[in-house]
Amino acid sequence: MFILLLAADFWNVKNISGRLLVGLRWWNETDDNGASIWVFETSDPNRYINPIDSKVFWILLYASPALWVALAVLAVLKFEFLSLILVIIAIALTLTNAFAFTKCDKFGKANSIASDVFGRVSGGILGRFTPSFLS
Repeated sequence: MFILLLAADFWNVKNISGRLLVGLRWWNETDDNGASIWVFETSDPNRYINPIDSKVFWILLYASPALWVALAVLAVLKFEFLSLILVIIAIALTLTNAFAFTKCDKFGKANSIASDVFGRVSGGILGRFTPSFLS
C-alpha cells in the first residue's frame, strides 16, 4: 500500500502539481537506439503563475527528499531495515522529481530567453521589409 501511495505522489507532482503550480512538466522517452531522452514542457511565458504557489511548490519539492533522508537515518539507527527499503524508494522518487523539475525550469528559462531574443531580432528584420500600411 505504501508503494502505491509513493507512486501516486510521484505521478501527481510530476504531471498535475508541477503543471498547475509552476507551469512545468517533464517525462522520459526511449528512442529507437534505446537511449533515454528527457522531454521538458513549459507553459506559455505570458501565463500568470502565483508566486506563493510557486514558492510552496519549490520548497516542498526540495524539502521532501531531505525529510526522507532524515527518516532513512532514523531507520538505520533503529535497525529497521525493512522500513529502510521503503524509505530508499521514496528518496529515489522524490530526488528524481526534484532533479527533473530543476532541469525543466532551467530549460524553460533558457528557451524563453532565446525566443525573446529571436523575436526581437526577427521582428526588427521583418519590420524593415513590411510595407508601412500593414504595420
